[in-house]
Amino acid sequence: MMMLALESQQAAQLRLCRLGLGGVAAIDEATLMVSEKVQAFGDACASVMSGQPTDTVIGDYRAVVQANIRRLTQVG
Repeated sequence: MMMLALESQQAAQLRLCRLGLGGVAAIDEATLMVSEKVQAFGDACASVMSGQPTDTVIGDYRAVVQANIRRLTQVG
């Protein structure tokens, strides 16, 4: 859970930098951010309701966060 917290902070920092630049990229990032959060919440709810262990739910969230970090740190 600690790693999820740390990685989430890193992703938030990267997203804030992207949003701070403004323009079309910021609008696209904000739209993507909201849709991803809604999707991740729905997936987590479904996992919990199906009886998945907490570690699995956290691992799934971490995978999404890590993918965002990779995407936001890509050059170009």
